[in-house]
Amino acid sequence: MSELTTYQRHHLAPTYEHHVGHLYPAMVRASQAHVVMLTEQGLIPAERGARLLRGLATLRADGSPAPAFDGSFEDTYYLLEKTLAQACGLPASELDVQMARSRNDLDAGVFRMLLRDQLLGVLDRVLATGTTALDVADRYADVVITGYTHRRPAQPTTIGHALAGYAEALAGEAAAYADVIDQLNVSPLGSCAFAGTDLDIAPARVAELLGFDGLVTNSYEAVAGADHLVRVGTLNAQALATGARLARTLMDWLTWQWVATPGDFTQGSSIMPQKRNPVVLEHLVSMAGASAADAASVLNNVGAAWWEDSNNATTDVQVRLWDSNDRAERFFALVGGFLAELEPLHPPTREEIVASGATTTAAADALTRHGVPFRAAHSVVGRLVRAGAPDTWTAEGVRTAAAGLADGLTDDAVADLIAAAVDPELVLARAQVDGPGAAAVRAQVGTLRVAFDGVADRLAATRDRLARADEALDTVAAEVAGR
Repeated sequence: MSELTTYQRHHLAPTYEHHVGHLYPAMVRASQAHVVMLTEQGLIPAERGARLLRGLATLRADGSPAPAFDGSFEDTYYLLEKTLAQACGLPASELDVQMARSRNDLDAGVFRMLLRDQLLGVLDRVLATGTTALDVADRYADVVITGYTHRRPAQPTTIGHALAGYAEALAGEAAAYADVIDQLNVSPLGSCAFAGTDLDIAPARVAELLGFDGLVTNSYEAVAGADHLVRVGTLNAQALATGARLARTLMDWLTWQWVATPGDFTQGSSIMPQKRNPVVLEHLVSMAGASAADAASVLNNVGAAWWEDSNNATTDVQVRLWDSNDRAERFFALVGGFLAELEPLHPPTREEIVASGATTTAAADALTRHGVPFRAAHSVVGRLVRAGAPDTWTAEGVRTAAAGLADGLTDDAVADLIAAAVDPELVLARAQVDGPGAAAVRAQVGTLRVAFDGVADRLAATRDRLARADEALDTVAAEVAGR
């Protein structure tokens, strides 16, 4: 073989080496369904179909690695023809595997198959992480901490309330992943280059045998469309960005020693023997950044492409999506594993929460329950805060701060204000259904479990359809092959 050309060495070879492990098995599988259909439709003689299927079965059973790129074929598509011809004992010129099929619709089909399979794995991890988050939220629904806004102490909440909130985000993301899988799971096979064929093919039969739920409606969209690719990349970026925000908050909790550092997720210091560094949280933030970069790359390539089959919007974005999906699956495995080991260590004390000022909104609310307009109540508490920390407030001081109120304050109003100002655990009894009350959080956990169960049912149904399609394709391919 002569030396590779510049184009082969710097594009075709590295693209082939990266893509072949992904594409080749899927192309063999798609080809089995295609040849079954061609044979059933009478488009190729039964004996020729049987010979092709026997060759494809040999390729599918062959576990040896793909050959290195040597310039004798252009890409994985042509590798399939070369290896199939060898397996069938035929010259490539006598193959019918590409009858009524283009590289365009084959690529589009296997891309969807690969992304479908990857996203099923990602969704598994999202569901598992969501379940873990709910378990921890339920367990620590009564562990009071200080909630922050704009990096400043804001109001009392609980570990359970915060993690149930993240679980709700995961529930929405899980449903979105299930929707994207549904969008992916329609077949472009049969569209050929983009205009179909005059041959009497049965695209729905190929779709059925490969586990697709139906066909792309329009053959031009089938090979030119890229919205499903964009949605994969952007959904990963969205989901990992939200998880990275949780990671940043967990960094604070660890620094303040509110929770224990999970030992399995730390690295030691190279010089300071006392340190165990939870760098996994830093990695999660970086992984989210990489997913955002992948999504930006996909959007840029798609936006730079023509509205037709174009490598910018198809082949060239695949590597970004495969990497993005792999990263997303690992990301959620890390988040779920970290949360599973999360335990309270030294949550903020009552005194620390009160000193931070986090109870002052509850103090103002206490006055409103006695008829004081909120803005006036807010002003009274503001004067009290400027005079001293809440645990120094007295009845006399409260009355002085409220001296400007037309009707003054009753003894009950004063007592309620002071009680709310010095007892952050009152939040545990809060009845608001979406709030941090312990009973409310546990009810939220129950509601979200139902949401996760619904997505899990969708996932199981998809896997069942794919398994049945695999079994059906194996059976009919063996029958047609005469085995």
